[in-house]
Amino acid sequence: MFLSHLTAFACLVHLVASAQNLTVDLGYTRYKGRDLSDGIVQWLGIRYAASPVGNLRFSAPQDPQVVDGVQEALQHGPLCIPTGKYPTPAGTSEDCLFLDVYAPSTASNGTGLPVFVWIQGGGFNSNSNANYNGTGLIQASDTGIVVVTFNYRVGPYGFLSGPEIVKGGSVNNGLKDQIKVLKWVQTHISKFGGDPNHVVIGGDSAGAASVTLLLSAYGGKDESLFHAAAAESQSFAPMLTVNQSQFAYNNLVIRTGCASAKDTLACLRNLDIASLQRENINTPLPKAQQSPLYMYGPVIDDDLVLDYTYRLFHQEKFIKVPVIFGDDTNEGTIFVPKNTSSISEADTFIQSQFPEITLDQLANINNWYLTENQTCQFPHAEPYWRPTSNAYGEIRYICPGIDMSTVYSQAGVNSWNYHYDVQDPDSEASGKGVSHTVEANAIWGPQYVSGTPPSSYYTSNAPIVPVMQGYWTSFIKTFDPNPYRSRDSPEWKTWGTGDESYRRILIRTNETAMETVPMAQRERCKYLTSIGTDLEQ
Repeated sequence: MFLSHLTAFACLVHLVASAQNLTVDLGYTRYKGRDLSDGIVQWLGIRYAASPVGNLRFSAPQDPQVVDGVQEALQHGPLCIPTGKYPTPAGTSEDCLFLDVYAPSTASNGTGLPVFVWIQGGGFNSNSNANYNGTGLIQASDTGIVVVTFNYRVGPYGFLSGPEIVKGGSVNNGLKDQIKVLKWVQTHISKFGGDPNHVVIGGDSAGAASVTLLLSAYGGKDESLFHAAAAESQSFAPMLTVNQSQFAYNNLVIRTGCASAKDTLACLRNLDIASLQRENINTPLPKAQQSPLYMYGPVIDDDLVLDYTYRLFHQEKFIKVPVIFGDDTNEGTIFVPKNTSSISEADTFIQSQFPEITLDQLANINNWYLTENQTCQFPHAEPYWRPTSNAYGEIRYICPGIDMSTVYSQAGVNSWNYHYDVQDPDSEASGKGVSHTVEANAIWGPQYVSGTPPSSYYTSNAPIVPVMQGYWTSFIKTFDPNPYRSRDSPEWKTWGTGDESYRRILIRTNETAMETVPMAQRERCKYLTSIGTDLEQ
């Protein structure tokens, strides 16, 4: 009888504490979250910056306006508007600067849990990994972390550039949105139970590109906004300067009928969203034959982004914190057109993504990847699809990750690298293979992502989920993937230097183990890295 009363009292105390923590005062407003009854509390749709509309279109993020009363934080905020979609897709808005917080229900102001801030991908032209649910990661951490996800501006809304924008607005606003979030975390995350002095950033694809850009922001100036970083399929796209980006500004001005305006930027700002979005399309980059996969992106602005990413890291202009980099076996398959049937079509695709590539460089890449004996047959695909995918995957994703791990290890900073090779039967049969960012399903848990995971992640590949979550939550908690790794998972050794360099972990269901990067891949990556700045990466 006494024990039952104690149990009831403990439950009551928990409920009261949890209820007290549901309403959080941010100074500019108060938000009331929701207890999910599974040990997790979530706050959805928290505004972290002012609505970037009207005169704030194409401007750096500003502080949110003060709103009296308590707002219900029960729904995700709208996603930011993508490029190439008209009419404006449902669920998107120009007013999109919102974040979500997930925390253990036992956490409260001052608990001081490690914080994971997730930066979604989408090629800087869409929010493609939106609204991931932090429940799985928190449960895998033994309710020992707080998770933050958010939207940031993309396409022209986040990355339109040119002298007019510099003079009357701001460039690289999508990146500045991310920094705004990190500063918000420094100010407010303790109210949700998080520790602002223990923040790990992570992301995939453009989100992982954002990680490298934040690591090298302002030439590697450390403002203590984060303390470790994990990049999944870090993306090294070409970056233009502000002046090189003028073509995109001019084209948008012309297409929207603003060319005759005395103030073309004011004209663009005064357009209704439908008129602007109608002309938010991809066009070829200068010197390219076809439109790229992603037209808009960060630019070299001599401030936030001082130079090409490769150059900044090789000049040691980066923040020195523990890092994870890594990639999937078949990074390029979801990007290259499946009807690529010849070397000429392959070269046109590559040149459209990297317009500064020379004929000699293309010839070398052809010899590495596109000889006739490397062609493959897969259902509904032409023979040069897979070889072109191999080339594109290593140019943009795999080789940059290998180089980043090398740079960090040479600087004496702990660096871990992974090769994700969890094979789904359907994906292998189709030729898609272990495709770009598929590991996000294992890190978050397949039931907590917003996309559609391979079906095997619920069946034959289900055992890989605790393995990935163990490494990631251990890294979030300790800046090291090993102390809290899943039982029976092997030690994930650092990249190493000298004779012990090029060590990475091969992640495969029931076969996870350390491996060394094969010499053939090292040679290819050595060449691709050597031409990286020529390609404006």
